[in-house]
Amino acid sequence: MSKGGKYIPALSFDWLTPLYDPLLRWGMREETFKRALIVQAQIKPGQRLLDLGCGTGTLTLLIKQLHPDSEVVGLDGDPNVLEIARGKAAQAGVTITLDHGLAFQLPYPDGSFDRVLSSLVLHHLTSEDKQRAAHEVFRVLRPGGELHVADFGQPRSAYAKLLAPVMQHLEEASDNFRGLLPEMFRGAGFAPVDEPAQFTTVFGGLSLYQARKPT
Repeated sequence: MSKGGKYIPALSFDWLTPLYDPLLRWGMREETFKRALIVQAQIKPGQRLLDLGCGTGTLTLLIKQLHPDSEVVGLDGDPNVLEIARGKAAQAGVTITLDHGLAFQLPYPDGSFDRVLSSLVLHHLTSEDKQRAAHEVFRVLRPGGELHVADFGQPRSAYAKLLAPVMQHLEEASDNFRGLLPEMFRGAGFAPVDEPAQFTTVFGGLSLYQARKPT
């Protein structure tokens, strides 16, 4: 999470970090939507991928386990969750790279990745930092590369619409619930931009987005 460029842990306080994985499993249909995101990305052997805002590494590890011939890099601004991710990787016997950094200040050269995947990160960023992050992802993708995002979106189901008036008052997340992410991606240069699916979760509608960097 960021406020004015300053990193804040995903659950706002470091002492809540151990609750992050159980919370996702309980309320967000984590296994279902993360597998769907990976399938959507159509990863090919030998491709280099970035998990943007990798957190405790659940998506990062799953990508590598499902696509062992790919090179997988995870990046997060929280050193505590990166240590958890390193422990999970060691326990699973999986080789991944884990870097410390921010979504809107990526420490990579232009054209470094074939795919960038991101799960439940953008709703933590301010509007300005969302736009900066979109431009940074565009920069580090190779021509023809793709961005695949799972995050809150404009509600579609009756349940998600019921929650929307409350969720729209959350400052950083309001862009998501107002359906503004696709326009931010287009503003960074991506085309086409699509929203192929949305899952209903305890906390609202979780959309899958895909955006391509033109060749």
